[in-house]
Amino acid sequence: MRRFERERRAPAHYRAPCIRLAAWVALLALGAPMPAPAWGGKVKLKRRYHSGQTMVYASKMHTKVEIHSNPPGLARLLPPMPTDFTLQQQNTMTVKTVHDDGSADVENRFDKFEFQSNFADRLPENLRDPAVEAQQEISSNIAGQNLVAHYDRKGQLLRFEGGEGLFEQFDVAHRETLRQVVGFFLQQMEGDALFPDHPVKPGETWKHKLDAQPNAMDLNNAGSENTLRYIGKTKVGGVKAAIVEFSFLNTLTPSLNDQRKTGPLALLESQGMGMDVHINGQGKGRVLVALDDGRILQNHASVRQTMSATLKSPASGAAKDAQTLKFEIQSDTDMDIDGSSR
Repeated sequence: MRRFERERRAPAHYRAPCIRLAAWVALLALGAPMPAPAWGGKVKLKRRYHSGQTMVYASKMHTKVEIHSNPPGLARLLPPMPTDFTLQQQNTMTVKTVHDDGSADVENRFDKFEFQSNFADRLPENLRDPAVEAQQEISSNIAGQNLVAHYDRKGQLLRFEGGEGLFEQFDVAHRETLRQVVGFFLQQMEGDALFPDHPVKPGETWKHKLDAQPNAMDLNNAGSENTLRYIGKTKVGGVKAAIVEFSFLNTLTPSLNDQRKTGPLALLESQGMGMDVHINGQGKGRVLVALDDGRILQNHASVRQTMSATLKSPASGAAKDAQTLKFEIQSDTDMDIDGSSR
């Protein structure tokens, strides 16, 4: 397998923004589908795993990004990063083991993976070909990788393992960021934070709050409130399904431990500067859930997120003279996940 470190590959600081920015977007996105008529009485939405069950998911995520800074010229000091990119993938998920407590081990295979962006267009001409080659290698090296995800009986991702060939091809400082992206997709394909604890009727709403660090993510603080509403029933490929609308607000404080070891952040901190990063997101969408066992059939959403970073530099004089620099990355994302049984 070719590695990025070989001659003529794009340098690490040109590959990292693609992955890191995708992670910020992915951490805040949830999915959802198309309208359908509401009918029927109460339903019990619950995830029930069946050993050997296989689902194939086709996913697409398109993101546009705007960057602002104060002072305005600060944005020009940031390394080049994509402002328009698309992730497309196909995953085969197979339930390998169902445990007595209802939890399950699910194998996930990346059948196809394609990453496209305008990243190369934002680089000097002599660096564009290596950047395109690195982008293509991301796609080819992720395709064919396998992971094993562990879910509890409610479909919440507990952890995942495997995929060493996937993560080892990237620099150490960026592997955890990629793990966050992968963890996000594994969560969405099982309906994390979706299922109510009681039967619901058309028009009924319920909430799911999170005020702790998710098991599968590397976050210092994570807070979210999801509001879900059962619309009614429909059919997808002959399968009876529940239609659930949702909206959410998220506040995340990403861990910067890896970035503090090397690179620009380490240099800033060595000069006495500190960085605070916060991500605020909001989104809405619809999800179709199979009534027989709670597997996700479709998951579509629109998400807006804002990452705000503040750089504080203590001046030589009084604290009131300290310099504060700010920049903001705002992204708008549309995500679609469509599943089919095999």
